[in-house]
Amino acid sequence: MDLALQELVPVVGTKAACAAVGRARATHYRHHRTAPRPPRPRQPPRPQPRALGPAEQAAVLAELHSERFVDQAPATVYATLLDEGRYLCSVATMYRLLRADGEVHERRRQATHPAAIKPELLATARTRSGRGISPSCSARANGPTTTCTVRREVA
Repeated sequence: MDLALQELVPVVGTKAACAAVGRARATHYRHHRTAPRPPRPRQPPRPQPRALGPAEQAAVLAELHSERFVDQAPATVYATLLDEGRYLCSVATMYRLLRADGEVHERRRQATHPAAIKPELLATARTRSGRGISPSCSARANGPTTTCTVRREVA
């Protein structure tokens, strides 16, 4: 297919050659790219047009830090302000502003997992050959004279 495309492209052009052979032009161009893709230009992050301005953010934080709401959750503050007919921002925005100031953190007790204990195989009897205790009892544990135990040491 590539040979047919190479012969047809100079004569009829890429579009017609790909149509004649039955290959997508994008596939043809992807396989015959001569240079690596140019890097995409980095665009600076644009602020959200609906985001609160610095003065509005300060007003929300001042309300959350006020004596009246200092010990209440943002959802409670939101509901109380709505009952009074005031809307400052959403509950998620309140949490976002508090998180940016480092005032929101996990209050539940976090589980800590104990360290993993590596099992150790120990032979407790002699092997059939009578030469001593086998270091790998699982390989010779098919007879009646060998038993293996697993010992776990607590760290």
